[in-house]
Amino acid sequence: MIKKIFIGLVFIAITISAQALEFGQVKGLFMSVGVGPRIPLGEFAGSHNVGVGFNAALSYTDNKLLPIFFYSDIGFQHMPGSQDYYKTSDHASISSNMIIMNFGGRYYYSPLVENIVLLMPIIEAGLSISYAETSHIMSKDSGKNNFIEDEFNVGFHVGAGFSMFLMDVVTHYHYFRSKQYISFDLRVRIPIFVSF
Repeated sequence: MIKKIFIGLVFIAITISAQALEFGQVKGLFMSVGVGPRIPLGEFAGSHNVGVGFNAALSYTDNKLLPIFFYSDIGFQHMPGSQDYYKTSDHASISSNMIIMNFGGRYYYSPLVENIVLLMPIIEAGLSISYAETSHIMSKDSGKNNFIEDEFNVGFHVGAGFSMFLMDVVTHYHYFRSKQYISFDLRVRIPIFVSF
């Protein structure tokens, strides 16, 4: 059943410009799950090492919107502290956990390959909201108390990659005021609801 739906969606996406479809005739709601490394940048990279994150997303399109999909996702990521930072600071340990919500749009370009596997370049961009909790564990001889720092931030993300429709490989740049980073995600997508 999923294979038939996928073949139908691919056929519609490729031939949409040749058909005169009415708004709402074809709709699709999809769920995806992604995982990959997170690389801190700038000031954030001065105190943190490469971490890991995962997310779950819902995306929607309609025949009048193709090849644009709208999506929202929620994710969690963990970034441990940098050993180099411990040598030059009073910290014995530092780590950051972030919960992030993204809202945006994805654009699918014409396929580069169609014969063996469908391979389409994609771009994504949108608004990001994060809740970050950073644990500061101070060294015993520093005379400072341990503390937890938490903050809400609003930022944005832009990304590009390649899609085989049911599987994506995407790189994003995420900007928050005090925490910028690059993410690499391998995502698997499944259709939840499709109507023709």
